Amino acid sequence: MSGGTEVRTRGRRKEMVGTVVSDTMAKTRVVQVEHRYRHPLYGKEMRARSKFHAHDETEASRKGDRVRIVETRPMSRWKRWRIIEVMGRAKSTPAEETQA
Repeated sequence: MSGGTEVRTRGRRKEMVGTVVSDTMAKTRVVQVEHRYRHPLYGKEMRARSKFHAHDETEASRKGDRVRIVETRPMSRWKRWRIIEVMGRAKSTPAEETQA
């Protein structure tokens, strides 16, 4: 080790954009991410979906919202992602507006 100041940089973290499909847990959201790929033999464009448990400290996101998640340290058995931005709000129904 050298006597000078050491600057540590974090590696490039993975980022994804998905939709919140569950907001029933406290400070945790289930985010579904969809990606498209071409079938290796038939060439048809396919859709694949993955679900990730993401930490939402402020509980700002709701079911149906479009969010951006970033990879982070393990926070629990399943949570390895964190919500950093709510990109778009879900369209609310008239029944939800009367309850609020």
